[in-house]
Amino acid sequence: MALVSKYLTTKNSSIAGGILLLLYFLKQRRRSAKLNGKKGVPEVLVSSSKDGKKDRARVDKVFFVRLCRIIGIMVPHIFCKESGYLLLIAAMLVSRTYCDVWMIQNSTMIESAIIGRNITYFKKHLFSFIKIMPFISLVNNFLKLGLNELKLCFRVRLTKHLYEEYLKGYTYYKMGNLDNRIANADQLLTQDVERFCNSVVDLYSNIIKPLLDISLYIFKLTTAIGAQGPAAMMAYLMVSGLILTRLRRPIGKMTVTEQRYEGEYRYVNSRLLTNSEEIAFYHGNVREKQTIHSAFNKLVNHLHNFIFFHFSMGFVDSIIAKYFATVVGYLVVSRPFLDHSHPRHQNSTHGELMEDYHQSGRMLLSMSIALGRIVLAGREMTRLSGFTARITELSKVLKDLNAGKYERTMVSQEKEMEGFQKALVPGSGEIINADNLIKFEHTPLATPNGDILIRDLAIEVSSGTNVLVCGPNGCGKSSLFRVLGELWPLFGGRLTKPERGKLFYVPQRPYMTLGSLRDQVIYPDTHSDQRSRGISDQVLKEYLDNVQLGHILDREGSWDSVRDWMDVLSGGEKQRMAMARLFYHKPQFAILDECTSAVSVDVEDYIYNHCRKVGITLFTVSHRKSLWKHHEYYLHMDGRGNYDFKPITEETVEFGS
Repeated sequence: MALVSKYLTTKNSSIAGGILLLLYFLKQRRRSAKLNGKKGVPEVLVSSSKDGKKDRARVDKVFFVRLCRIIGIMVPHIFCKESGYLLLIAAMLVSRTYCDVWMIQNSTMIESAIIGRNITYFKKHLFSFIKIMPFISLVNNFLKLGLNELKLCFRVRLTKHLYEEYLKGYTYYKMGNLDNRIANADQLLTQDVERFCNSVVDLYSNIIKPLLDISLYIFKLTTAIGAQGPAAMMAYLMVSGLILTRLRRPIGKMTVTEQRYEGEYRYVNSRLLTNSEEIAFYHGNVREKQTIHSAFNKLVNHLHNFIFFHFSMGFVDSIIAKYFATVVGYLVVSRPFLDHSHPRHQNSTHGELMEDYHQSGRMLLSMSIALGRIVLAGREMTRLSGFTARITELSKVLKDLNAGKYERTMVSQEKEMEGFQKALVPGSGEIINADNLIKFEHTPLATPNGDILIRDLAIEVSSGTNVLVCGPNGCGKSSLFRVLGELWPLFGGRLTKPERGKLFYVPQRPYMTLGSLRDQVIYPDTHSDQRSRGISDQVLKEYLDNVQLGHILDREGSWDSVRDWMDVLSGGEKQRMAMARLFYHKPQFAILDECTSAVSVDVEDYIYNHCRKVGITLFTVSHRKSLWKHHEYYLHMDGRGNYDFKPITEETVEFGS
């Protein structure tokens, strides 16, 4: 029995639960069938299911439906590169299984030749092993190549698909500002996508190969020791597998929670880097440290719970899947050898018994390893369900946002507005595209969560009529521009405006893109877009000279010079660069949001005169008295739901100042 002990106690720790997944799936069919009746749930409300469980992450029918949809993205058709790698992996797995069986048989023959002192058989089988080694090595490395390439291909497909949806229109803005279902899109698009793809490919490998091994070894063992041995082992697996699967159910939800806490921890760290200057001016390092520690402690506490859960499961696994499985292994292997009436061993010699015993033990060990990999695949599938839930949620939110739907709690601002606010429906307003005109017709101005800023806005601005927008903070100036830019939904009424590309926004802190000096002027166009528009580099140089930035080109020496322009340019230079960008695009309307606060008065005068000269109509937010002369109308909001839209006269200049 020493050989049995050697083979069954060292690597047999995962024998229990080998077919737990198949049995569990069959058991879950009745339970998951109930989900088919939930078709009436609004698609836009991902977290509004009847049970209210947003972090649903179980290995059930819902999981497989989600997984199949995502796989349909990663493997778009039969004749694609991914399908080729899947076939390559399958072929290598089959080859590896036959190599394993051949290795067991050949190794047994070598050891039998050694024990029997048969030099001829020893040399024969040893040379056979030497000849087959290159083939086995090639199979193993082709398998690794296929797995790694498939992981990369899956990641490329899924990442490109998600970014196609994420960067469609203003979806990336809406996800962070209008919808509150996804808090950390950056982590989902990077880290979670990578882990999901790796997990899918590993699962494919960890299921196909063990299933092949189990089928083949059951056939071999049935021939060697009878059908009752494998049958008893599978019966034990059925019972123990269901128990272990039931106990591992929380892993999926705990994985989702772990990734969410990881995302929150990364987010607070990125905020520190993004706003480091402002935090330094406020001496906010102590407060930021508390915020970071709070997010980190939540993550650590959850990881502690996860570790202790794994500890508990490891203890149960050891008892059920290792020690009791070893007892079952002893009974399975020993029965045909201890039973003197067994037909296979009635007339066998001692050497033949030893050879059968030795080979059966090795096959049983290999079968137990294959069953153990199935068990590990079950654990990985439970973890994969967490990643699948997160990727599915991201994909669903992106689809909703691109369809103009979002989920956000509507909060009333004042009790007397409650009845009116309940009637607000995001996207219920009508947007009409027309050139050289901006017209609000009985349009409520409201924030995405339903706070009403102006009940009924009715103004009309034609090209050539500059408008100065003023009022206290929070009165709705920025909200007005977000509605104009179609960043926020229209809650009613009618808005007539030019197409998106004919309306330009210049903020107080302009965005400097990654790239060359040319890219700063022509953003978001590319160099090829510039050439197609027929604008030469000399014209770009004139734009820089007009805003007194020509020295930057002289200093850099080339339009293709690449720098970190957010740090290289001062605040005033960035504002002037944004105005040069405005001159390049020449939109019908431009929104200037305190974008000349760091610019001298003479440059500011030139900017406004040049905009009028080239036909750019301006909406300006500014408190500078010097700008009143460049506008024909003013729009004043008092912050209490009222507004005035009147021509600028001497009296209004006095009022505005």
